[in-house]
Parts: sequence; structure tokens; C-alpha cells
Amino acid sequence: MAGTPPIPAEALREALAPCLPWLRGEADQPARAVLGAAVKTTARWLAQQVPGRSVEVRVPPHVAVQCIPGPRHTRGTPPNVVETDAATWLRLVAGLQTWDEAVAAGRVAASGNRADLAVVLPLRPFRAGPPA
Repeated sequence: MAGTPPIPAEALREALAPCLPWLRGEADQPARAVLGAAVKTTARWLAQQVPGRSVEVRVPPHVAVQCIPGPRHTRGTPPNVVETDAATWLRLVAGLQTWDEAVAAGRVAASGNRADLAVVLPLRPFRAGPPA
């Protein structure tokens, strides 16, 4: 993420806002471009706030980012990987679902001893509760 301008918290909220009614079960899934923008913005914000290269967070087909300080991998599959779908990722980000709930439901695949994102999710701008 070096050389990428920081994502302001307001831009993070704006990217997620159009997806919230869908995530709450109140509306249809937003357009792919809207969903993709929300996923990419939130994942990149996480990587910006918790920089590092020890964990790879994957939300196919939208984004993969590296974050969390610690040992760096350089070849092949990283030892610490988190993978989930877009809806689960955005629910985790917004505080609509807990990490433990998502893992227990099989909605998150997390491998490696650093792949527990419970301490960084929901993202800080949403910790007091998801936006209205």
C-alpha cells in the first residue's frame, strides 16, 4: 500500500453505506461495482490501519490485502490466510456479525496462528455500532 493515499474514515463510511440495507436483509444485493467498491475500500482501509505482511485477507473475487505486523512471507501461499465472501466481510467490518459467529458458521476460513481478526474487526469507525 506504499504510495497509496490514506483512505479517510468518511470515505470508508460512504463506500459501505449503500450495502448496509442489503447486509441487514432489508434490500436486494447492490450492483457488483458498488459491492466491489465497498469490499475493496474496507479491506484496503484495514491494511492501511494495521500494516504488515503476515496475514493475507482474501475476499474473492474483489480483493486480497496483506496486513498485521509479523513475519513476512515471500513465496507461495502465506502461512496466515483469512478468506471469506463479500457479505460476511462487510458484516464483520460493520459490526453486524462477530468474528467468532462467522468462524463458527463456517463463513470465514482462517489458517495460521495470526489469522484471528477479532481484535481489528469491526473496523474502528464502526465499533460504536454500524452506521444508520
